[in-house]
Amino acid sequence: MKDAQAAFYDSLPLQRDFTRLAQPARFTAVPDDWALGVADIVDSTGEIAKGRYKTVNMVGAAVISGMINGLKGQEFPYVFGGDGAGFAIPASAIDTARMVLAQLRRWADEEFSITLRGALVPVSEIRSVGKDLRVARYAPSDGVDYAMFSGGGLAWTEAQMKEGRFEVPLADPGAQPDLTGLSCRWSNSRARHGMIVSVVVQPTSKATESDFADLAQSVLSAAERLERAGHPVPENGPPINWPPPDTELDARVSRAGRNLLAQKLKLLGQNLLIALLFKTGKQLGQFDPEHYKHMVSRNADFRKFDDGLKMTLDCDPTTLSQIQIMLEQARGQGKVRYGLHAQDEAMMTCFVPSATRDDHVHFVDGASGGYAQAAAGMQG
Repeated sequence: MKDAQAAFYDSLPLQRDFTRLAQPARFTAVPDDWALGVADIVDSTGEIAKGRYKTVNMVGAAVISGMINGLKGQEFPYVFGGDGAGFAIPASAIDTARMVLAQLRRWADEEFSITLRGALVPVSEIRSVGKDLRVARYAPSDGVDYAMFSGGGLAWTEAQMKEGRFEVPLADPGAQPDLTGLSCRWSNSRARHGMIVSVVVQPTSKATESDFADLAQSVLSAAERLERAGHPVPENGPPINWPPPDTELDARVSRAGRNLLAQKLKLLGQNLLIALLFKTGKQLGQFDPEHYKHMVSRNADFRKFDDGLKMTLDCDPTTLSQIQIMLEQARGQGKVRYGLHAQDEAMMTCFVPSATRDDHVHFVDGASGGYAQAAAGMQG
């Protein structure tokens, strides 16, 4: 029987129009006895400067992949942030979440020499300091939906984590999270209308919810005028090449303690078959490559609310200028902090439970720093 606590998230309505998520009334308070988990990479900008942004992205997405596998298919709200992630879980899943976060921290250190922070905080604690945690569900397709967060609780918890509070300690050496389904086999998608722009906007304490909702609505209205609202992934999916980029990274993520070379060879073989199927368009059993490519694009998570607004847009110069003017005006009024980072390509990190179903998840970010670089350059 389904956990009664978990039924809260299952009961939320699926929102189909992203622009309506600018309205605070679309969000529902998370129950007091739930907990919020957060994780991010220490000095992600330094890692990016070393050319490791794809690794940063994969470790950030691993937080979500590890939690999905740890909770064995139980639905829960999560959000991908480029160099980290946030998620909310019912009280019955707190011990599992603590174990998975501990494993992820150890794995990131041993596999990639990356320091991953992790913290868990009760929602009741968030409310005790005057913040809130509210959530909505946005469905870009019939196959998947993504959580959106508001209320200030996520941003507050991330700040607490960076100060060392609510820390989840590392698991014992050799600990391995279950990252089955996490991959990065697609090639990057090049900008078709100018540039791929990563946008991060956060309200300040001077902004009311209404202030931020109005600004978000204006920014989204400008983006809606772009082709497919600025979606950076082509409608028929991103390019796929053989050999795929970052095979070693994929092998490190998926090897689960196995020999790295053997895992690389296994992935090269798998990816050769996948590339041939996509090139020929031929079905293999229940797998239809043409349908899958279109669902990859439809399912892609290229914009989100997480106590602010984040977007990865294929943007022309005129629209970018309009968005910058709006953001700069709000910044000048002391109501927001924002950052922009432009690059030539978008990249995708994927969680695919099954290639024959439509519930595969695709996190989109800019390919040369994306959200992490935009956040690092925030003004306000």
